Amino acid sequence: MSKAQQGTAIVTGASAGLGKIYADRLARRGYDLVLVARRGDKLAALADTLRATYGVQARPFVADLSQAADVERLAALIREDDGITMLVNNAGVSVMGTTATADPAKLVWQQAINVDAVTRLSLAALPTFIERDRGTLVNVSSVLGFGFLPPSAFYSAGKGHVANLTRALQNEVQGTNVRVQLVAPSATATDIWDAAGIPLSTMDPQIVMNAEDCVDAALAGLDLGEQVTFPSVEDGQLWKNFEEAAAKLFQGAMRGKPASRYRVG
Repeated sequence: MSKAQQGTAIVTGASAGLGKIYADRLARRGYDLVLVARRGDKLAALADTLRATYGVQARPFVADLSQAADVERLAALIREDDGITMLVNNAGVSVMGTTATADPAKLVWQQAINVDAVTRLSLAALPTFIERDRGTLVNVSSVLGFGFLPPSAFYSAGKGHVANLTRALQNEVQGTNVRVQLVAPSATATDIWDAAGIPLSTMDPQIVMNAEDCVDAALAGLDLGEQVTFPSVEDGQLWKNFEEAAAKLFQGAMRGKPASRYRVG
């Protein structure tokens, strides 16, 4: 597709990690970019590089997505700019710790970025895309949206929200030309680990994917029409089995009496 046909992609968390690579790969595909992050200097440098390398337009959009006013500014841009055809909700932070050790203020900060901003921006993008019958929403969750580790209760809960929200939104776009993809990486080599106090050097390198491979796999999954992409899962049947088991559980709950094992009534 030509650059004019591709339109403009918004990438949150674009100054580093997966977001920076998403910006590069989408620019390579001919998208113009709106680059969102807190660090304006890094955004400006990335925008210059993308313009020079790919001949696309790239606009820095300095915003702190833990702040509702900044999220609303971005939501307004999504609603008002007819050229926007893609939103990649990639920005995220990780606060690890048990309920006994975690800082409540940091958990509120994590919730604002990982959950509230994703919800608000999805709410801005999807009705707009449906009205135009064109657009792609990519929400980056985590494999921890489907499970948890001892110190990840609040992080996993937030990513679980993103996973369930995105899966539900996929039902809303059936029969349209709008695509909604959920991306669920496992351990990936980005700076989120250092920020969480878990240096990558302490992890088994066999389970850590480099960030470039993660984004390339996610985009390949999008090209294949996957609604849910686990970049590191080799056996695709595992996801089908999970969906089938979840559907059986949901259907099994659709009865008006307590289960016999409870000996109620």
